Amino acid sequence: MSETSVVEAVGKELFIGGKWVPATGGRTFGVEDPSTGRVLCKVADATPQDGLAALDAAVAAQAEWAATAPRERSEILRRAFELLNARNEELALLMTLEMGKPLAEARGEISYAAEFFRWFSEEAVRIDGGYQVAPNGSGRFLVTRQPVGPTLLITPWNFPMAMGGRKIGPAIAAGCTMVIKPAEQTPLSMLALAEILAEAGLPDGVLNVVTTTDPGGVMEPLIRDGRARKLSFTGSTAVGRKLLEQCADKVLRTSMELGGNAPFVVFDDADLDAAIDGAMQAKMRNIGEACTAANRFYVQRGVADEFARRLTERMAALPMGRGTEPGVVVGPLIDADAVEKVSSLVRDAADRGAQVLTGGATVDGPGHFYQATVLTGVPRDARMASEEIFGPVAPISVFDTEDEAVAAANNTDFGLVSYVYTNDLKRALRVSERLEAGMIGLNQGIVSNPAAPFGGVKQSGLGREGGSVGIDEFLEIKYVAVAL
Repeated sequence: MSETSVVEAVGKELFIGGKWVPATGGRTFGVEDPSTGRVLCKVADATPQDGLAALDAAVAAQAEWAATAPRERSEILRRAFELLNARNEELALLMTLEMGKPLAEARGEISYAAEFFRWFSEEAVRIDGGYQVAPNGSGRFLVTRQPVGPTLLITPWNFPMAMGGRKIGPAIAAGCTMVIKPAEQTPLSMLALAEILAEAGLPDGVLNVVTTTDPGGVMEPLIRDGRARKLSFTGSTAVGRKLLEQCADKVLRTSMELGGNAPFVVFDDADLDAAIDGAMQAKMRNIGEACTAANRFYVQRGVADEFARRLTERMAALPMGRGTEPGVVVGPLIDADAVEKVSSLVRDAADRGAQVLTGGATVDGPGHFYQATVLTGVPRDARMASEEIFGPVAPISVFDTEDEAVAAANNTDFGLVSYVYTNDLKRALRVSERLEAGMIGLNQGIVSNPAAPFGGVKQSGLGREGGSVGIDEFLEIKYVAVAL
């Protein structure tokens, strides 16, 4: 299994109505390896006309797909789960080549994505309803749940397979057809997933994939068309706001997982070994390019120096390199713009008085690399205190009281996830209840799980993905009044 063969094996055209078709006019764009800067291959660059063709296919397939037996939908998802696991190695290599994350993490993401198909294969056959006697006894209420209809899905580049699985799994289980647009930086994983789902028996037109460098131009007409009935988006809050405005025109149902600004709070009664391990997971998973990444470290004064020293030692020792190299932990960032953003945030903090304990610089040579970095004494007015870093940078601030820590953690427009380390049960419950976040990592640095409801509050999004409620986003409730 060579890098070349893995890339060559993937379809490069648009996947519409069960067929691979070129973009209108034969347009293509290059997919770059962020560790070298070289172009891996070219894929179809869809036009608005292509996007409408994909929506046509989804609309045409909707009625028949909605009428498909839940067990049949379940079995398709189960087969997809098995195929993903069987092909973990080649899919992981493909993801590492287009996104940059180390192979070990890519393997983990393929397994994680597969779990969404297994989880929703089990949920597909458990879509329920209700039967109720009217309060006055004169009739009956029947309640059923039906697929919302054709759905638009937009996924980000940082978890190209997992975010696809998190959206496609419940849509298939619910009986919805789809048009999905993957990020232009990482289209190959989604194209490979489309092939796997077709092999698993997904009927033509249920899943349609459009790759494009003009996401706004292609997707806005689909949103405003009126035939799609739902949009599910994972990406930045700024883009999410624009999409919400567009969805308002046709009152599209929306679910959105947007930006994060996760606080990582360490109290002086915490198990420091566990806190350091959790900090490494919460910060360095996916090279820090995750909405769930710890963005602000607040450490109580009694353990602040020790925490900073130990975290610096761990971060400084992380091997950096191409994600395909054995033992690498710090791969490249996605592109040159990402490197510049991280660099500017670190410069801003240093200019405001923060001390760089390790890292703090780009790396000479090809690829988009930035050193694993720890800063201490980061002032509250530093840009990185309010902006998502999306890179391997850990800024540390000190606090004295519980109230101070909670206030600092909540001082953000975002509320996706918060991390808390303490061995005091009463404090753990108090703080978890007071933190304004959709998810809490209590003495653990990873919260994502297909069986749990993933999502945030405030400007971190709307709705939940995963868990027993994940399928609800793709179902409408219908009430039937029965006269006796």
